[in-house]
Amino acid sequence: MGATTVTVLVVVTVAVALAFDVINGFHDAANSIATVVSTRVLKPQVAVLWAAFFNFVAMFIFKAKVADTISKIVVIKQDDPVYVYVVLTGLVGAIVWDLLTWWWGLPTSSSHALIGGFAGAGVAHAGWDALRWTKLIETAKFIVLAPLIGFGVGFALMLALYWLLRRWRPAVVDRRFRRGQLLSAALYSLGHGGNDAQKTMGVIVAVLVAGGMMKQDVHISILDARTLWIILACHLAMGVGTAFGGWRIVKTMGMKITRLKPVGGFCAETAGAFTLFLATFAGIPVSTTHTITGSIIGVGSSTTKLSGIKWGVASRIVWAWLFTIPAAAAVAAGCFYLVTLFT
Repeated sequence: MGATTVTVLVVVTVAVALAFDVINGFHDAANSIATVVSTRVLKPQVAVLWAAFFNFVAMFIFKAKVADTISKIVVIKQDDPVYVYVVLTGLVGAIVWDLLTWWWGLPTSSSHALIGGFAGAGVAHAGWDALRWTKLIETAKFIVLAPLIGFGVGFALMLALYWLLRRWRPAVVDRRFRRGQLLSAALYSLGHGGNDAQKTMGVIVAVLVAGGMMKQDVHISILDARTLWIILACHLAMGVGTAFGGWRIVKTMGMKITRLKPVGGFCAETAGAFTLFLATFAGIPVSTTHTITGSIIGVGSSTTKLSGIKWGVASRIVWAWLFTIPAAAAVAAGCFYLVTLFT
């Protein structure tokens, strides 16, 4: 593969990565705004702009630890330019799965679709040894832990507020927490932008390493001119995608799992934000979808009977979670075989 071909492929892959970031923001907009829309605190058009702004601002708050984790999921050999194809087809696998689940109205994880796609293409090229298992296992643990943490914090916070505000008039509670949801939605959008935008940064770094344009030990920083453009581009793409919104998934997340009032929306968003901040500071890529779903169920189950949760909808979501990584990996591996067959 000639140097010109590699450069063209790197440019194409970076463009596809940013397109994925837009789709990620579009797909996961529901996570940021579902509760604030379903409780009618903000109109949908205003809510997506609110979320998009804080998605972008997140670049000034979080270090790029998650990006470092993603860029090292697959062991990339700089003397093998075929790894550019690995990154490109991994992205294609993630995008295809994201679009399919968006069409089906399922709030699956764009993060795990990306990880699955990247891993699947890596295995298709170099076998199972291409994977860094410690990174994958750490991420896999949080597929379970993230919704459980969200559930626990949401459940406890809702119970605590229910007891503290038991003598307040419902109208006063609603009025206060309609304002409070502006803060909780902003915090959740910060966490969303901080964790999810970094995943695309990691992919861009991986393809630049594969193309010989960056060294493997590079660290992404807003203070480094070499990587500043990556941070800016990814957060901007995420914000643009969120601004377009994903109404099919908003309906599922905010209206079908359980009914929420402003105080419940505040608790769910705060619990989700807590989980995302925790994971992002630890450098662990987590699913904003898993997190907010667990938080919503935790809030709903704390104030109603378990029958108040629509478990049929929740079970469909869980099945989609389980299939995301293998499905995206299979699509990416198939794309890799096709690309290498015709090149």
